[in-house]
Amino acid sequence: MKPYVIVLGNEKGGTGKSTIAMHVAVYLLNRGFKVGTIDVDARQGTFSQYFEHRQRSPLQLKMPEHIALLKSSSINAEQAKSDDINAFNEAMQKLSNCDFIVIDTPGNDTYLSQVAHSYADTLVTPLNDSFIDLDVLVKVSNDGMKIIRPSIYAEMVWNQRKERAKRGAKPIDWIVVRNRLTTLYTKNRRDINVVLEALSKRIGFRLGTGFCERVIFKELFLSGLTLLDLEQTGVQLNLSHVAARQELRELINFMKLPNL
Repeated sequence: MKPYVIVLGNEKGGTGKSTIAMHVAVYLLNRGFKVGTIDVDARQGTFSQYFEHRQRSPLQLKMPEHIALLKSSSINAEQAKSDDINAFNEAMQKLSNCDFIVIDTPGNDTYLSQVAHSYADTLVTPLNDSFIDLDVLVKVSNDGMKIIRPSIYAEMVWNQRKERAKRGAKPIDWIVVRNRLTTLYTKNRRDINVVLEALSKRIGFRLGTGFCERVIFKELFLSGLTLLDLEQTGVQLNLSHVAARQELRELINFMKLPNL
């Protein structure tokens, strides 16, 4: 059986894609699965750097088989596309014995990212609670309450769904998660939820909740740790850590991954 592919995608940076990708990968490793990871945003390389920090840890931390992909440097557009798809297919072949493959994508549109999206069994799109971030999914009226049309990223996902269908693969389970939430309930937060609920029915995604905005996620990066590693380090968990770990469990459960 082929690996189950989880893609973290959004054509907007700073939404927490790499943080969620890292935590999902480590969660699966801790459950005993063989996990592969691919960074198709290797130029920025946040996902890859996270694993580099993790590899240097004095702790014996579980590691996936990781591959970082740079987009083709060819100036010929068709050659560049050919290079990218060959590189991606080669990476997928190397990880073909894994149970899961977790893929982190860039916050912009690249052909390599498009190819990765077309292979997603589950696509997770983190979204900050902001109409600026919402703009990549949907164009709304000036008052923010009327959907005019799906936007650039939603259109790209639709196109990759069609590419996936051509290969006879099952439909993508697309999940949009509201991420980096504040604890305050505001009019902006309510309005965004109304728009996303309506849009989910229109373009076909499930709406979930990711992580609240917490300092702990910024602190963990340099050590290559996740919330799931804290007890191994001897750190005494506080209420924020426990709440964040529960958010991760709830997200994993919402994803409905096979064999979990």
